Amino acid sequence: MATVVLGIAAAGVLLPFASGAKIRAEGAHRTLAAKLASDLMEEIIRTPSKQVDGYSYIEAQGQVKDSAGVVFTDPSYANFSRDASCAYVYVPQQGGTYQPNFVLITVRVYYRGRLIASINRLVAK
Repeated sequence: MATVVLGIAAAGVLLPFASGAKIRAEGAHRTLAAKLASDLMEEIIRTPSKQVDGYSYIEAQGQVKDSAGVVFTDPSYANFSRDASCAYVYVPQQGGTYQPNFVLITVRVYYRGRLIASINRLVAK
């Protein structure tokens, strides 16, 4: 009887720790995803604007690359994937003509196929 009571009490004490570990892991994944999104965004911004029109980029899960183009071998990156797209944004000008003055860059990072971070940035052409 004492073992059963002790087991129930131990479960009640340990259960919050298990859920806390899950929340901590989720936070670590989101932090890493934000860094991966920011790194890819900066890489795209460094691309000459003439090459950005229709730009599309996809990395499969486990194939995330660093700025040198080398796939990360650290197991922390194994379940991440990311993609990016660029599109011109047309803004009406005073003369009645429409010229693309801006590029909208969108970077998305996924963890196990689920969107976990997304960054949009409007850049002058």
